[in-house]
Amino acid sequence: MCTRLVYLGPEEIVLTGRSMDWHSEIGTNIWVFPRGLERTGEVGPASMEWTAEYGSVIASAYDIATTDGMNEAGLVANVLWLTESDYPEWDGDTPGVSISLWAQYVLDNFATVAEAVENHRNEEFVVVSDEIPDEGRFATLHLSISDATGDSAVFEYVDGELTIYHDREYQVLTNSPPFDQQLALDAYWSEIGGTVMLPGTNRPADRFARASFYVDAIPQTQDRRTATASVFGAIRNVSVPYGIKTPDEPHISSTRWRTVADHRDRRYYFESALSPNVFWLDLDGIDFHTDAGVRSLSLGENQTNVFAGDVANELVETEPFEFLGVPAPSS
Repeated sequence: MCTRLVYLGPEEIVLTGRSMDWHSEIGTNIWVFPRGLERTGEVGPASMEWTAEYGSVIASAYDIATTDGMNEAGLVANVLWLTESDYPEWDGDTPGVSISLWAQYVLDNFATVAEAVENHRNEEFVVVSDEIPDEGRFATLHLSISDATGDSAVFEYVDGELTIYHDREYQVLTNSPPFDQQLALDAYWSEIGGTVMLPGTNRPADRFARASFYVDAIPQTQDRRTATASVFGAIRNVSVPYGIKTPDEPHISSTRWRTVADHRDRRYYFESALSPNVFWLDLDGIDFHTDAGVRSLSLGENQTNVFAGDVANELVETEPFEFLGVPAPSS
C-alpha cells in the first residue's frame, strides 16, 4: 500500500507526502496524542515501556494502529506495505513492540531521524507482527521517517534482520521490492529521464519511478502554498484511481487518502479520495501538554465526512484507542 515522497525545497522547506492505498475501508480517523502518555509495546510481559516525550497528530488504521503522522518536533513517520517483510522469530523474552505501535514509538520518542536511527541500531527491542483482524493476512510493513532538516531513513525487516537505510537522498519509498532493489530501479529510470518516458502502471516499482522524477521536477519555491500544491500534485500522480484493486495484492489497490506534512511550519494536511476538500491541523495551535487529553476527529466510513481548512477547533476529547497487541508465544 502507498507511496511516500519528501520534497526538499529552498530556505529549509521540507514536505513529506504519502498516499494510503488499500483494498477496503481502512477505518482511518485523526488523533491528537499529548506528551506524557504511558505506552507499552502490547506484546505481553516482555513489552517495551515508555512515556511519550513528544505530542503527535496521527492517522489511524482501523483505530488499532498508527499508520502515518507528525510529532511536535516535526518528525514524520509513515508505514507502508512490504510483502517481503520477514520479522525475526520472537522468543517472548526480548523486549518487543507490536507492529501497530512501531510508527507511534518513533513519534513519541524522537525529534530527528538520526535519533531514531541510533535507537534502532542498538536493537534494544524487536518489532513483533501478527495477522490483521478479520483479514487472515500477516501484517508486513516497513517504516519511513523524515524530519525538519530533510533527513530520511527507511527501516525494513528482511530475512529476519533489521536493515536501516539512512540518507537525505532517500526521498521516495513505495512497496515491493525491498528498498535496495527500489534504489536500483531508480538508477535505471534516472538514466532514461522522466521527460522521455515514465512507467505508468500502478505497480509499486512504477510508482517509485514516477515519484522519484516528480519530487525533483516540481518547482523549488519558498512559497508554502505553491510547494504544498506541488507535493499534492506529485502524490496524486502516483495514486491509484478509486475502485481499482488487485486481489491478494493489497499494495495494488485504490488510494483511500493522502497526507502532506509540512515539517518547518508544522502543518499536517489530509485529503480523502471521497471528499472535495483538503483540511489540516496547525500543530502550533494545538495544546500537547499532558493534561490536554487525547482528542480525535471522526472521518466517517470511508473517510467521507467533509472538512475544510484548519480543523483544530473540531477536535473532540476522546478515550484513546487500544493498539492491536500480539500475544506472547506459549512456553
